Amino acid sequence: MACTMKQLSGLDATFLHLETPEMPMHVGALHVFEIPPGQTGKFVTRLRAHIASRLPAAPVLRRRLWWMPLNLANPAWVDAEPDLREHIVEIKLPPSAKLGDGLAALEAAVSQLHPVLLDRRKPLWKMHVLEGLANAPDGSRRVGLYTQFHHAAVDGQAAVALAQVILDLQATGRDLAIRPSSRSKVFQLGWQEILRGAIANEASQVAQIVKQLPGTAKALAGAAGAALQRTQLLAGDQATPSNLTLAPRTVLNQSVGAGRAFAAISLPLDRLKASARTHEATLNDIVLLLCSTALRRWLGQHGGVPRKSLVAAVPISLRAKGDTSADNQASMSLISLGTQVVDLRKRLAHIKQATGAMKATVGGLKSVLPTDFPSIGVPWLMEALTALYGKAKVADRIPQVANLVISNVPGPPVPLYMAGARMTANFPTSIVVHGMALNITVQSYDQQMDFGLMADGAAMPDVRTLADALRVAFDDLCVLDDELNAPPTLADTGRAVAAQAGKRVQGGLSSMGGKVGSLVGGMVGSVVKRAVQGAVSGAVKQAAKPAAKPAPAARKAPAKAAGKRPRTIKA
Repeated sequence: MACTMKQLSGLDATFLHLETPEMPMHVGALHVFEIPPGQTGKFVTRLRAHIASRLPAAPVLRRRLWWMPLNLANPAWVDAEPDLREHIVEIKLPPSAKLGDGLAALEAAVSQLHPVLLDRRKPLWKMHVLEGLANAPDGSRRVGLYTQFHHAAVDGQAAVALAQVILDLQATGRDLAIRPSSRSKVFQLGWQEILRGAIANEASQVAQIVKQLPGTAKALAGAAGAALQRTQLLAGDQATPSNLTLAPRTVLNQSVGAGRAFAAISLPLDRLKASARTHEATLNDIVLLLCSTALRRWLGQHGGVPRKSLVAAVPISLRAKGDTSADNQASMSLISLGTQVVDLRKRLAHIKQATGAMKATVGGLKSVLPTDFPSIGVPWLMEALTALYGKAKVADRIPQVANLVISNVPGPPVPLYMAGARMTANFPTSIVVHGMALNITVQSYDQQMDFGLMADGAAMPDVRTLADALRVAFDDLCVLDDELNAPPTLADTGRAVAAQAGKRVQGGLSSMGGKVGSLVGGMVGSVVKRAVQGAVSGAVKQAAKPAAKPAPAARKAPAKAAGKRPRTIKA
């Protein structure tokens, strides 16, 4: 049976139209695997066989683009059989990969491979097996794997769904209940049928937009009201954070080139969750805090920290619960990072308020934010505007709404395997665009939180220093958590008792009424507080003094009368 085409949604196709050599639009991850000692042969050969067995359950891996006549509308996905020798390749790392954990060599490999665009004539994915790492301490052979998937095909949640198909819970793998497909591997529609189908799809989209207009207008009005109530238009250094403000100009806000710089870091997930509980925050709040703190340190070494807060563009999922379809269903929100706030606890409070304001604003919009829209003429227009935007370096001249992208995608809580090898790290890789030369994508895996930092090679060649600053930020947060969770000292208890005693006396005398009662109550309460605090402070100092050395024992007086026994006292 001939297959039918599935035209890309407006959001999916946008990632195609925006792609240039300076802005590759693929996402993926840098994985590290440990191969058990008993497994022989090349890992790339085993991986090809493994992926071949999972292809029937992974449609995203076996489809390619089919372009509309004259590129008048968005292209469609059609069935295609991938050549796994071209899509899964082996790369030999330099000898330096044997040093330490080899992470620096893996980061350099990703930095070189990421700018290479995927071939649009084939299924839009590729896997690079990176050989040459030193063995693990237990003797297991280690291998890197850099994966690329075009963002037109998957978003973060869709990538997680794909991982559930190609990854296993144990080294022995599993048998999937796969029904053989009756669809033809050869696309057989003519251009007249294609054009007719595209026009029908466009008409259906227009009708759907018209139908949703009343609900959309109501939702937009409600969101605007909530935003004005919860935020200020210009936040500056004021107490109430605002997400509705332009981002300050930094070295990150410039037109990007074709080079990339990548760095990765892992942090313990249980400690991050404990920190979230300590501060009554979400795990995402803690991630934003670490990024904000690290950026403060890095900017302090690169021109200084702006007096105005940095703003992060944060993707939000529009996906319904249980939806695992392989397409993009996400939008973008803005969150103030509080980078101008020096104190760590106050910076976290700023971020919590900012995320709360974002949720209140976006919550009412999720149901009406479009992921699809008519596309007649859009490919020409968007591609022309994108090329002009980059060549004219418009991002260098206009204010930006955000300084960087920060994305947090929940990952699997247990160790996973592929082709018999255990995955030990899963560092996400993502997209940088004109005006935002840094993307920090975070994903939890097993007992760790893996950070992938992708930056423009010219704007931020030392992205490794920012990754190191993330670890310093984590250490600072741990110190604060330990201080907050430490049991109270005698001095802390004394100060609390003194304050409570002063309040009670003041309250009792103030109840006399009038200005005299209030004045007397305040004066006496203050005296009582100081007296109690002084007494407690004296007790604390006395307790802290070292114990006095005991006096030397007195010599026993000799018996006056010889032959007379001294009296014995029994206990």
